[in-house]
Amino acid sequence: MSNSGGVELVEAVAPCCPPLTERPLTAEEAERTATMFKALGDPVRLRLFSLIASHEGGEACVCDISDVGVSQPTVSHHLKKLKDAGLLTSERRGTWVYYRVEPNVLAAMGQLLTGRRPR
Repeated sequence: MSNSGGVELVEAVAPCCPPLTERPLTAEEAERTATMFKALGDPVRLRLFSLIASHEGGEACVCDISDVGVSQPTVSHHLKKLKDAGLLTSERRGTWVYYRVEPNVLAAMGQLLTGRRPR
């Protein structure tokens, strides 16, 4: 998707599900949640996710996060897997792509595991 300024925008990601202590997950919620955790189960992806989440403003240019011990095509592959799992959004600005971890994803994943809804 792109806007009139030529910047590629991606829809915001949706939170995964309610806290595990609230009620049993539906089949759809379990599938969506497993996909997210499976994506984070790879050390390179977890590192990329952490680099983006901890970057100032929760957003990072691919040029700032590509030094994770694998080639650039492999970094792109892992970023795509994180996006496909609903953990990241991206925006193209000129020749660079910027990745963002949506705050609602972190909050939802946290609430899932802690059993508490965000305040």
